[in-house]
Amino acid sequence: MVDEARARKLADRIKVIVAKKLERGIKDPRIGFVTITDVKVTGDLQHASIFYTVYGTDEERADSAAALKSATGMLRTEVGKNITSRLTPSLEFIADGIPENAKLIDSLLTEARNRDAEVETLAREGLDLGIAVPRLGQQ
Repeated sequence: MVDEARARKLADRIKVIVAKKLERGIKDPRIGFVTITDVKVTGDLQHASIFYTVYGTDEERADSAAALKSATGMLRTEVGKNITSRLTPSLEFIADGIPENAKLIDSLLTEARNRDAEVETLAREGLDLGIAVPRLGQQ
């Protein structure tokens, strides 16, 4: 039986535990500026997917991913010590695509604004020449 509220609470707890441990307890120099963005726990509480972002270059992101992978066992042990669940879920670190998605959305919005400005300019020029420009919804 899936208890979604319990899974959410466990996910929130895991997020806090892992973030604190990354901030204070891991001495691996490969770990850069890592931010835990979200944690999803399966309904049976057996697996936790931890989403993270890394501020920096592609090389720093790759180094941080390798460091997180090597620290997974230690982080799972830390999670097991700090939760009240009978079983400790397995942990999986997944790079979150938020920064890339934000850049893509920003570029799409910029392109849309530029095209709107072009259409507005063309419409003004058409009106200046006395050309009837139909409006949307009118035929």
